[in-house]
Amino acid sequence: QVQLVESGGGLVQPGGSLRLSCAASGFTFSRYWMYWVRQAPGKGPEWVSGVSYGGSSIYHTDSVKGRFTISRDNAKNTLYLQMNSLKPEDSAMYYCAAHPSYGRWESLHAYTYWGQGTQVTVTS
Repeated sequence: QVQLVESGGGLVQPGGSLRLSCAASGFTFSRYWMYWVRQAPGKGPEWVSGVSYGGSSIYHTDSVKGRFTISRDNAKNTLYLQMNSLKPEDSAMYYCAAHPSYGRWESLHAYTYWGQGTQVTVTS
């Protein structure tokens, strides 16, 4: 019954923006840190960003700092990732994931819950 459903991915030109969403259900959303993890074809998964229970603490991997912003709306049980100034190297499947504490785990299997992903493709 636990579900994390990502949406908002698509094809965008370099320099463009996308806003990813993750709708959560079946668990107490506000009791979990929420994360975004991405995986490009032929590469291993990469931790992207995390946000604390109430949204007051946010963290991003160096390669996306200043361009991506993670946020959450606990009233809507929804996680977001605002992605600006997109680069081709940002192209990947983006997954949302939940864990009761903070970490920078790469593998989705380290998390308590994760979704099926949404594809982001940045190309000219």
